[in-house]
Amino acid sequence: MSSQSLSKSRDSFLIKVVVYVVCIILAIISIMPFWIMLVNATRNSEQISSHPISLIPSSHLIDNKNVFEKKPSFQPVTGFINSFIVSTGATVCALYFSSLTAYALSAYEWKLRDGFFKFIMGVMMIPAQCTMIGFFKMIYSLHLTNNLMILIIPAVASPAVVFFMRQYLQSSLSMEIVQSARIDGAGEFRTFNSIVLPIMKPALATQAIFIYVGTWNELFRPLVILTEGSKKTMPIMVSLLNGDIYRVEYGAIYLGLAITILPLIVVYIILSKYIVSGVSLGAVK
Repeated sequence: MSSQSLSKSRDSFLIKVVVYVVCIILAIISIMPFWIMLVNATRNSEQISSHPISLIPSSHLIDNKNVFEKKPSFQPVTGFINSFIVSTGATVCALYFSSLTAYALSAYEWKLRDGFFKFIMGVMMIPAQCTMIGFFKMIYSLHLTNNLMILIIPAVASPAVVFFMRQYLQSSLSMEIVQSARIDGAGEFRTFNSIVLPIMKPALATQAIFIYVGTWNELFRPLVILTEGSKKTMPIMVSLLNGDIYRVEYGAIYLGLAITILPLIVVYIILSKYIVSGVSLGAVK
């Protein structure tokens, strides 16, 4: 073997080593916050206050759990059910109706199509907090506070999801398939439900992760709209653990956070395999 071949092999080996080392470091950085949270869930407030970061679990997990019994406002079962209803409903509504809107922007030629798309992009630039006062006044006048449906229905209009789905359809949808379905006598909704949605499955799974996680972790809108204890979501209940002005049980707060993220981890594990195929919009079909 020539010295040139040996040099190329050595350079290739060094590149692989560097790539693996960088990937391991990034993986550790990504996992470390979750591990610290789980470790702090087993520590008490004194330990966390004196040493906020520790990699070794302690023995106060049961004590932190007993703190929940002293706080009647913390009802994890009720919080889980409410968060599941809101997150699942918002995810389904956002995915279906945003995909339907994106399909209309991609598959049809109509006069105001570009203007409508620019309008959607403009709405996407407006922070949700700017419209919260008017939104609350509207639902208050309609006597719809403490109603979980108010947190689900607005997900029908999701500009960011429409933008993502439109970009995906432009790179993956073949209009010949849609035209063939029309020739065969399929209606527009049947064409969309039977042909277009299966093509969009990678994009749907990718957006489902982001929508579900974002809706599950949302605190601002539910905190403003929901005041009854039986309607509160999990993030609100975790925030109430920090409401004691005399003593803050940091261990119990970390335990509540750990319980809160469990469904998100399950959703991510189920749908994570679609992320690469979903975000590779420029790939060759």
